[in-house]
Amino acid sequence: MRNIKLTIEYDGKEFNGWQKQPTKLNIQGTIEQAIKSITGEENIELNASGRTDAGVHAIRTSCKF
Repeated sequence: MRNIKLTIEYDGKEFNGWQKQPTKLNIQGTIEQAIKSITGEENIELNASGRTDAGVHAIRTSCKF
């Protein structure tokens, strides 16, 4: 297993917060899908230093997978 740190920023106005939700657009699920498509790995799960609510933006947020 490896850990990779990401420092990200996003405009959250179209999203329903950070945490994965099965029927809603969210930051965590969107980034995990992007990583899966780039790496081909199936078991991607991000761990973030914090979470945001719906419509909230973030600058220099840290997460790892």
